[in-house]
Amino acid sequence: MLTFRGGALALLLALTGLLAAFGPSTPTARAQEPAGSILYLDMTLNREGVLEVTERVTVPPGERFTMTLPLRVQISEDSERRFAVTDIETSGPGSATIADDLFTVDAGPGETTIEYSVRNTVSDAEGSQVFRWFGVLNVDLAEIHASLISPSFEMGIVECLLGPIGATRPCAQVRIEPDGVMYLDQTNLRKGESVDLTLQIPPGTVPPNADITGPGDSPFAVTGPVLVAFGLLLAALAALAAYIFWVRRQSVPADPMEPLVRSGGRTQFSSPAGILPGEAGVLLDGHADPTDIAATVVDLAVRNYLWIARTGETQWRMVRVNPADDQLRAYERTVYDALLPPGTDEVTMAELGVPGRLPAESLRRAMVADAVERGAFIDPVRRRIPLWLGGGLVVLGAVVTVLAALLGGHALVGVAIALAGGGLLTAQRFLPVRTAFGRTLTAQVRGLQKGLEQVTSRQIPPGDRELVFSRGLSYMVVWSRADNWVRTFRDIDPSADDDPGLYWFGGFDGDRDLHRFAVHFPYFITAIESLFPAK
Repeated sequence: MLTFRGGALALLLALTGLLAAFGPSTPTARAQEPAGSILYLDMTLNREGVLEVTERVTVPPGERFTMTLPLRVQISEDSERRFAVTDIETSGPGSATIADDLFTVDAGPGETTIEYSVRNTVSDAEGSQVFRWFGVLNVDLAEIHASLISPSFEMGIVECLLGPIGATRPCAQVRIEPDGVMYLDQTNLRKGESVDLTLQIPPGTVPPNADITGPGDSPFAVTGPVLVAFGLLLAALAALAAYIFWVRRQSVPADPMEPLVRSGGRTQFSSPAGILPGEAGVLLDGHADPTDIAATVVDLAVRNYLWIARTGETQWRMVRVNPADDQLRAYERTVYDALLPPGTDEVTMAELGVPGRLPAESLRRAMVADAVERGAFIDPVRRRIPLWLGGGLVVLGAVVTVLAALLGGHALVGVAIALAGGGLLTAQRFLPVRTAFGRTLTAQVRGLQKGLEQVTSRQIPPGDRELVFSRGLSYMVVWSRADNWVRTFRDIDPSADDDPGLYWFGGFDGDRDLHRFAVHFPYFITAIESLFPAK
């Protein structure tokens, strides 16, 4: 016995004219005592899968006929079936209306004819297409006379049952004529009896159009494509996390590096790979900050491009000593030109503090660009690719989710795409800034820092102490260890090289030690840093 429950033409209990409900336990068709009512149904299933119904009901004087057909039918705990009734035309004393997902026919005494179309009634079964009409009568009927024509004359009756639920009997008067027309004639049907008719036609006779929503039919249901999408998402996120973890563990060991080079009885300062103070600061934290720019200013003075002079307790003047040349890197030239533009040979700290006088942001960009050009940092354009890709995936995922929800697709696939984009946006913050070469340089900077912290003035001949102190000072500014460095060298005599005072910082020319300079220098660094406020 082939019965496709919840399948094809369940709404066709219009065949009985009395459909109460599409379920064995909940009647929904009602009639108010039309004991002598007679119902005639002529039904045609057209090639588009639409059931065209002509319903004629004869109601005796003093009686009334009412029938209500549900257009949304719960067929299980988590699924339902939806029907649509259109093209309604009535003649006679009756009427037909649709409201609140119900199709209602109401007829008074006399003869009423109602024509309408029922959609979403056809579904496929294995090897066939199946109509199933099932309902419970909620009214006594004197007679039912129905006929059904489909596009195929090869229509077969699988099963036809009448009677109370649980005690049904085979239909006595249902048949299919050789021309393929089905006829059903029944008399004396009683309230509470059910009609269960299952028919089948060859597969592909009409387009299947049943609108059945089950637990897997929601746009946000967990389906095969959704599981694949989230599986790929988890795999991609795991691979990305593993890559970030691996890269961030590729730091090169930072062994202490000897910053002093001794040759021919002289001792000189040497930085690994020619790393400059400002560059060292950028390498350490991945960006240019006020301390890095201040260290560059000090280094320019130490290398005789500038001379710094104290003009008051908290005032200083910078004077051009040598013009910018090929020995300066691009970012150093940018800092130099910002302090002393062409045509300006000296400038006070107060003049530099005028708002807008120094292009702090362009100086930062120049320092980072130098690290990129040297190959220490990954090109910012390349680093923004995950940002663009992540943002694009978020937008794409949102669009896919909305479209899938509207069109009944796999909306959670769009959610997976959006989550992938969010993962990329988050991961972008943790992706490495430095290249492998940059990691090597950074390790050397840390090694230089350790080496400088082990230096004492007694390791250096008196005549070389001022230069070693000056060269190392700008690096210690980067590490915020300038106070310790000055304290280490505060007892040296800056005139031991036969030139009184620090050669690059005026105002303490008669001093035979650096005690006053040690007190004064931190104020100078603070003033310089204030010219380039952090972002």
